[in-house]
Amino acid sequence: MVRSHTHRKLPVNALSISSHPEREIKLTIGADFRLPQLPGTPLPRRLLTSTYYDTVAHDLARAGITLRYRVERGKQSWQLKIPLGEDRQEVEVAGAQNDPPAALRDLLIIHLAHRKLVPVVTLRVWRSGVLVCRGRMPVAEIAIDHVTAVQHGTIIGHFRELEIEQRQGDEASLRSLERQMCDAGASDHDGRPKFYRVLSLSPPSPPAQPEPEAPAIKHLKHSLAQHVWWLLAHDPGTRLGTEIESLHQMRVATRRLRAVLRTARPILLPAWGMSLQQELTWLSKLLGPARDLDVQIAYFMDESGRLSQRDRPLLAQFLAHLRTQRVAVQQVVLSELTSARYLELIRRLQQAAQAPSVVESPIGIRRLAEGEFRKLRKAVRRLRPSPSDVALHKIRIKTKRARYAAELARSSVGKPAIRFMKAARAVQDLLGQHQDAIQAERYLRQFVKYSTSVRAGFLAGGMAERQRYRRDMVRREIASFFKTLLKRGKRAWG
Repeated sequence: MVRSHTHRKLPVNALSISSHPEREIKLTIGADFRLPQLPGTPLPRRLLTSTYYDTVAHDLARAGITLRYRVERGKQSWQLKIPLGEDRQEVEVAGAQNDPPAALRDLLIIHLAHRKLVPVVTLRVWRSGVLVCRGRMPVAEIAIDHVTAVQHGTIIGHFRELEIEQRQGDEASLRSLERQMCDAGASDHDGRPKFYRVLSLSPPSPPAQPEPEAPAIKHLKHSLAQHVWWLLAHDPGTRLGTEIESLHQMRVATRRLRAVLRTARPILLPAWGMSLQQELTWLSKLLGPARDLDVQIAYFMDESGRLSQRDRPLLAQFLAHLRTQRVAVQQVVLSELTSARYLELIRRLQQAAQAPSVVESPIGIRRLAEGEFRKLRKAVRRLRPSPSDVALHKIRIKTKRARYAAELARSSVGKPAIRFMKAARAVQDLLGQHQDAIQAERYLRQFVKYSTSVRAGFLAGGMAERQRYRRDMVRREIASFFKTLLKRGKRAWG
């Protein structure tokens, strides 16, 4: 479990909500497992009592979300765990409550609707372990959990498991500790949270990949279901607004859904497909300003780390200005995510993943993906020797569309499609660096306008020079990337 070491807090409904990202490594251990000798400090034995809440149909669990009420040494809190990319984010509200706090229920509006939350199971966990250190630096916490599960007053199970939580160590340190635990007798874990294990619940997983020769509609439904799930998974984190990756992943899912619908246009009922695309465009534009500010803030924070102590206050003032704008934009996002328009869009997306409105057509999924590649190839071949920034940005957009279309047809085409997707991702990333440099120069113009001192202009000049170097580097390298992309596209699509 990887945690940030500064919790971000937002005042919501007069409660203090804290949150942090986490990534967790779990291992299975037997009754005779003992921790090997490790450098560090033994942790005191603790009793954690957690009552998990969900709907009767386990709607939260099916969405990859857990909600629990935890008591430890008199401290009482509600803890919500939501998806965050490939990891999870833990959100906590301190204090005793008879029911889940409204602040947390509001984050789950899409997943709960009007369904009631009820206590499902209580886990009593005796935890012991060691804080592993390298010198004075805490690297990771290794804990052995003895779990007793209670449901309706009856004990329904006992088990043990081991968790490794990263503190200040890096990924390599974490994996090294994992290998040590396996050498001592631990084994692979299926990754399910304790709550899932006790109730024999399966973690959320994408639907089965269609057979290669399956009709185009089956491939379409599979792709739509994946991206709709990803969008819904990051809805709570986007509402909370404390981790920029939540909004980013929600916007990525929106973009992919638009690309899939665009690719499948020849087999879709025109009015149905166009209407859904228009609403997804609205959602993308809604999330765009927040994402742009997140990128700006991250850029200037990175630049601040390069400056001397003398110059950092100039950027600090501008960063404060950007963060104030971001708070205002978050209120706009939150307002729209509770609107009837957004709720209707979600309903339509869920319906589309189950039963998209298609027309009779002999066109196969491979041909649909091939069409997007041909558009990309035509655009690349039309590029001038020294293409404009606008032209390169358009190529980046077409590359994304061709890549997402290839994902749609991956099971039908096989390894050639996978190789093409890899080449498309490389082009997309390189042109993304080019676009980021252009955007950074725009941010710098805002910085100079906001900070009118001579020193600010001098700093902006140095930062702008670095961005020009990034753009020039991309332009020197991009031709070879295009060559590989078109070669792999030809092998995949002909």
